[in-house]
Amino acid sequence: FLDKMASALLALVLLTAEVTLSKGTNQCVARNLGHDSVVCECNSTYCDSVGSVALPPLGQYSSYLSSMAGSRLEAGRGRVRVNGTGAGLRLTVVPDQKYQKIRGFGGAMTDAAAINILSLSAGTQEQLLRQYFSPEGIGYSVVRVPMASCDFSTRLYTYADTPGDYDLDNFTLAPEDVKMKIPLLQRAQALSPRPLALLASAWSAPAWMKTNGALIGKGSLRGRPGGKEHKTWAQYYIRFLEEYAKYNLTFWALTTGNEPSAGHITNYSFQALGFTPEEQRDWVALDLGPALHASSHPRTHVLILDDNRLLLPHWAKVVLNDIHAGRFIHGVAVHWYMDWLVPAETSLGVIHHLYPEYYLFGTEACAGWSPLDRGVKLGSWDRAEQYAHDIIGDLNHHVVGWTDWNLALDQSGGPNWVKNFVDSPVIVDAQRDVFYKQPHFYSMAHFSKFLWEGSQRVGVSASQTTELEYTGFIRPDGSVVLIVLNRSSSVIQFEVRDLAVGFISSTAPARSLLTLAWNTH
Repeated sequence: FLDKMASALLALVLLTAEVTLSKGTNQCVARNLGHDSVVCECNSTYCDSVGSVALPPLGQYSSYLSSMAGSRLEAGRGRVRVNGTGAGLRLTVVPDQKYQKIRGFGGAMTDAAAINILSLSAGTQEQLLRQYFSPEGIGYSVVRVPMASCDFSTRLYTYADTPGDYDLDNFTLAPEDVKMKIPLLQRAQALSPRPLALLASAWSAPAWMKTNGALIGKGSLRGRPGGKEHKTWAQYYIRFLEEYAKYNLTFWALTTGNEPSAGHITNYSFQALGFTPEEQRDWVALDLGPALHASSHPRTHVLILDDNRLLLPHWAKVVLNDIHAGRFIHGVAVHWYMDWLVPAETSLGVIHHLYPEYYLFGTEACAGWSPLDRGVKLGSWDRAEQYAHDIIGDLNHHVVGWTDWNLALDQSGGPNWVKNFVDSPVIVDAQRDVFYKQPHFYSMAHFSKFLWEGSQRVGVSASQTTELEYTGFIRPDGSVVLIVLNRSSSVIQFEVRDLAVGFISSTAPARSLLTLAWNTH
């Protein structure tokens, strides 16, 4: 009888929740689709949103909680105490310990992402773009744009597929750019309260420029740095920037090429262009750097590597120790794959301490890429934790931004011409004209929504050993943001000490991600 009563009560609560949601509150329309947590479903007329976030006055704090149990950026407020509670665990903000400043967070406008967004009705497309880019969305400010095709395309192409076209007379953007990616980028920019930081990455040079005569597999540029293929490949980058500029889209940065190590792997299954660190160094020094400097886009940043941190510190040492290459370079771009093989301190930390004038930037990450855990998992909280753990680890080791991979995929994790299906924070169901916001969409939000550009990481010290993972920032307006991840299955009580304001008593529920924010004046 009690079980039946409990079930009836739960049904009533859920029914009430649906009624509440239909009145237009900003709560998640939760769907449990077979994994350890829920997705939030959105359509043309409704989507949950945290809204514009304004902090309470001095003496109070805001909290935002997401959890495996189903909370999604659940907002709360509390009072800052004058005295500590004597909690066993105290996290003390140390504002005098100053580190890197944030540049931004975002995702990639691949062909696949564009196809999926455009497969929805106009109203649902607008909802999806607003979720990422509008003031009530999660504050994405970085968009990575593949130069021509990658595996998340439906075909193989470059912008200069005419053999022997060293002057790039036949260079042309693809229909994928002109009809899909560019219009969506323009719409995203129109929604964003600040200029988007666009980041360009190429997967492969045209086949006729390459040693293997193909876009895929093991192959690099023919000839040597300083030679005609290398010069033409540098000019290809310039032409790309010029063509996008005609649509009023200018690029903050470009990378020297996606995953250059892949082009050295035998029979690599999709688009790749091999570079050794020595070749990359010389190509930047002799070709790309001078071409960019002489172009109409001399302020575009150049990021080297654009590959896994497994290759650090060796790769960066080879390139950055060369003054001819180093003067054209602004930062080191890293992907998150196989991060567990290399401690952040021995890769990111070492590079920061050796070359503090170059920033570290995360340019690609996705869940579901591993053969052991492949594809889309609708409602996986474990993947939300993977994201938060990696972002906190990166931020605590001097990384200034973190870019997710595809902005949206379909339910199979594509399209992808080589069937390299993965997961995405937003999964589209075009048949129902809905999209699902995955738990790791909210992981991104806990950082992207609150860590504005210019926010500076500061020290945070713990009074004792803890399972909590955390990072702290002071924003440009002087307010403080503390992000806390609890991957354990236990509730953890703690208090925060900020000498400027007092003490915050808080709780990290089991398997949760918590953002705390407060004013200091």
